[in-house]
Amino acid sequence: MAKTKNISAIKNKIDSYVNDVKWRCIGPPRGGRVIAVAGDPIEDQVFYFGACAGGVWKTYDGGTYWENISDGFFTSASVGALAVSESNPNTIYVGTGESCIRGNLAHGDGVYKSNDFGKTWDNIGLKETKHIARIRIHPKNPDIVYVAAFGHAFGSNKERGVYKSIDGGKNWKQVLFKSEKSGAIDLSMDPSNPDVMYASIWEAIRKPWNFSSGGKDSGIYKTVDGGETWTEITDNQGLPSGIKGRIGVTISPAQPKRVWALIEAENGGLYRSDDSGETWSLVSANRALLQRPWYYSHVFADPNNEDTVWVLNFKAWKSTDGGSNFNHVSTPHGDNHELWIDPKNSNRMIEGNDGGACVSFNGGNSWSNIYNQMTSQFYHLTTDNQFPYRVYATQQDNSAISVPSRSMKGAISWNECYSVGSSESGYIAVKPNNPNIVYSGAIGSSPGGGDSLLRYDHSTDQVKIVSVWPEIGWGEGPKDHKYRFQWTYPIIISPHDPETLFVAANFVFKSTDSGDSWEKISPDLTKCDTSKMDPSGGPLTLDTTYVEHYGTIFSFTESPHHPGVYWAGSDDGKLHISKDFGKEWTDITPDILPEWSRIDVIEISPHDPETVYLSTTKYKFNDESPYIYKTTDNGKSWTKITEGLPEDEFTRVIREDLKVPGLLFTGTENGIYFSTNSGKSWSSLQSNLPHVPITDMVIKEEEIVVSTNGRSFWILDNLNLVRQISKLADSKSNYLFKPADTYRITPPMGSDGSTGMDLGSGKIYNLGIGTTGTFYETQNKDGSKHRKMLDSGENPVTGVVINYLLDITSNEDLTINILDSNKKSIVSFSSKDANATNSQNLRPKNGMNQFIWDMRYSGPIALEENKDAQDNTVGPLAPPGKYHIELVTGNQHFIQKFKLLKDPRIPTTQSDFEQQFKLLRDIGEAITKTHSSVNSIREIKTQINYWKTNLPNSGDHKKVLSQVESTTKALLEIESNLVQIGISRPGTDRWLDRWNVPGKISDKLTELIAVVASADSKPTKQAVEVFSGLSINLERQLENFERVKKTNIEPLNQLIRELNIDPIPLSQ
Repeated sequence: MAKTKNISAIKNKIDSYVNDVKWRCIGPPRGGRVIAVAGDPIEDQVFYFGACAGGVWKTYDGGTYWENISDGFFTSASVGALAVSESNPNTIYVGTGESCIRGNLAHGDGVYKSNDFGKTWDNIGLKETKHIARIRIHPKNPDIVYVAAFGHAFGSNKERGVYKSIDGGKNWKQVLFKSEKSGAIDLSMDPSNPDVMYASIWEAIRKPWNFSSGGKDSGIYKTVDGGETWTEITDNQGLPSGIKGRIGVTISPAQPKRVWALIEAENGGLYRSDDSGETWSLVSANRALLQRPWYYSHVFADPNNEDTVWVLNFKAWKSTDGGSNFNHVSTPHGDNHELWIDPKNSNRMIEGNDGGACVSFNGGNSWSNIYNQMTSQFYHLTTDNQFPYRVYATQQDNSAISVPSRSMKGAISWNECYSVGSSESGYIAVKPNNPNIVYSGAIGSSPGGGDSLLRYDHSTDQVKIVSVWPEIGWGEGPKDHKYRFQWTYPIIISPHDPETLFVAANFVFKSTDSGDSWEKISPDLTKCDTSKMDPSGGPLTLDTTYVEHYGTIFSFTESPHHPGVYWAGSDDGKLHISKDFGKEWTDITPDILPEWSRIDVIEISPHDPETVYLSTTKYKFNDESPYIYKTTDNGKSWTKITEGLPEDEFTRVIREDLKVPGLLFTGTENGIYFSTNSGKSWSSLQSNLPHVPITDMVIKEEEIVVSTNGRSFWILDNLNLVRQISKLADSKSNYLFKPADTYRITPPMGSDGSTGMDLGSGKIYNLGIGTTGTFYETQNKDGSKHRKMLDSGENPVTGVVINYLLDITSNEDLTINILDSNKKSIVSFSSKDANATNSQNLRPKNGMNQFIWDMRYSGPIALEENKDAQDNTVGPLAPPGKYHIELVTGNQHFIQKFKLLKDPRIPTTQSDFEQQFKLLRDIGEAITKTHSSVNSIREIKTQINYWKTNLPNSGDHKKVLSQVESTTKALLEIESNLVQIGISRPGTDRWLDRWNVPGKISDKLTELIAVVASADSKPTKQAVEVFSGLSINLERQLENFERVKKTNIEPLNQLIRELNIDPIPLSQ
């Protein structure tokens, strides 16, 4: 018991310590699937969209930029429905859990509501509905709201059908329920009489090996009393007989008696009623309107024209003759799902598709951009060995992509990302010794047969299809295929030989010639249950996309310790190992593994070849429990290690840290967790990471990289801190953590504000000179600045991250000193100095603290009246090398070592860095001399002006006043040579007005700093020569100042002392 309490106490401390670690989104800004959209009924530039696994987003400028408004409030990322109150637009309802239930769907946790335009949210219930298809709000009363809930996608449940609330979601009543295996999939309200509604019920279920759409419970229902009672009209005159599948239904607001229904059936098509649903006629049997009906079947009436109706599927279709004929309307991306049309202006609309959300103000003739949404959906990721390293993954409904982990331009723009093949599904692998070569799985987005394996060469931008067996198998069941490849089949490059490539179907295949030929190196490593291998779909429509291929190898890896040791896990619950390059395989399936478990990831410990972790799932059997297992004897025995993980968050991936044994990380359907004790207990590592499905994870040097199913890529930079926290055996009162060795990266010119330009308020559109990127600049609680990027990925912080623990029980001062390799002070920060401004103010708090040293020495002193010259000249970057951080509080003293590392791509030598540093220091000292002299001159002039204003021009005082004119003139001449005094008019912008007057010594020295520091390189000869000339000029002016002080001011001081007047101070 004592041991358990100790673990719990340490875990609680660790939880509090990691709250301050921060994740950053690196993009890409390329949208993912959107099936929920709405517009503000009053503000014509304001729209909302809900991403299928990326939360709720809002635009204030017609889709030019989007901002997430659900982070920090939602505990589910998946949005299936969204509605804004027409009578009170500050009221918004969101239903979570997408209803287009494809293979990579994410579930929700009920309904959320905002009463302040999306600034804050509350969960208002219906958590077990899981997947919500539609929300309708009474047009006159925002408290009356209806929810169409599909329910569980992978099993039966009672929380399905249509729900109603009359008190804004405080209480719910299930007003329409058909069965535990069917749910509401669409709901349409008559805006002129909101008591009239039509609902469609859909019987459908997903299984690991099949997807079924349709059954006797599917149908159409109507209410005329606000949902209190419903009448089934499925068999009304004119509607198709037989079983139905998914049905879309919409009322024409322009003519409420007109209703359209898009029906999946044997005689399916678009049906229309002109008598409020009493009778129907088939107006279009065009099969183009019924593409993949289980995924689409979306129909929308124009609110202002009774003859205009839209149908969305792979394409967007528009009819202006009541639905008889349709024209294709181009949209920025295929797979169209949702359309909101302004009830007062049919030209104003927002559309959702598998590439994001787009806005139109001209009825769909043109649309806003979709490359401004951080909602990409990824499967598996990998990284290369470049610097900065790049992150690769396949994006659902798009291409495979490469994204830099950081940028030299201030932020990671879309222009720095590039496609690496058309692959949208599954694994991706980059050749370790040649990052131009990328292999990826492209089932569904490329020719190439059952596995559609692509080899991309970035040096030529060519893609070669190197599939194991390039024979298509659409429309067939996997039992009829030569090999069974899953949608996300493994693609792995050997850690021992970059020329050896593995892929897995139900067999393992190996290639040593870049995929030009393949060798089968295993038997079938699955249960091979052919009863689960029929064509997917039915009973109405097949959908053989390989997503439901079952009896496949779902995970594969080679031991990093021993070549030829292979592990393979299947989606039907089998685990095998080979220790002889695939000649013999042994079944080592854990006895404690639930039957039919899908083995998602096999993680071999980087520290011990016999320690292996399994991340497995059973969510496709309606079981959302986490299942993680560990062996320390090469699979002979296994232990379940899920203590502390939420019971309803299944786990997709597990990784062990590369440096600290037993430090584990797991990604769940809702976030990320870590364990410091080999899985005995788990703690959240969520911090600012949105709640989103984590699909894969890579530990790269001092960082964790994760891919998400709806929020693009995220990186945790400060893994170094987590590693040290994991080693803390007990609670620390005060403690200084060792900073990570940090790359000394030169910020892009102007990106740090060094140009002197006023960035302005609101959105800022330029990162620096020649680099675009839109962001808000905000201030953190500690005083540091943060850039919230709107259309680009975020860079790591520029500087050394310093973390320390404090137990503040007194008012003791805190000091942080940065020391060089000889422990000589470089710069100091004190909590006594409220204006310490190197990177941020030093404002310690109880618990974990963070401070960023920007890697700079102290800069030159500023002018007291800084409007006359640039006041933001910073000190030089410290050269690469060894440094120390010292923390002093009270009588406690802590010190840690760290290194500044040079950019490994540059040839600059240490001697070059030292030359650059010395020149920058010399220039800084010259600026200090200049500004000190100017400050002194201005102090003298202030005293003289006081005399001129207050002394009587008579008697002995007249002698004083007669001498100050010549002194003032001499001082003004020196001052005007040191700094430009011509820009002193109120409201003058120093930056914009600099071309109107000559630059002086201070300006020229300041500008020279930018020249010398523009790159990590030794100074140019001409820069040295310019500084030499300026130094001579500066010394001349300083000599003149000394001469004026001696010949003018000292005699003047003697005179005024005789008159008992305060003399002029001459200290500098």
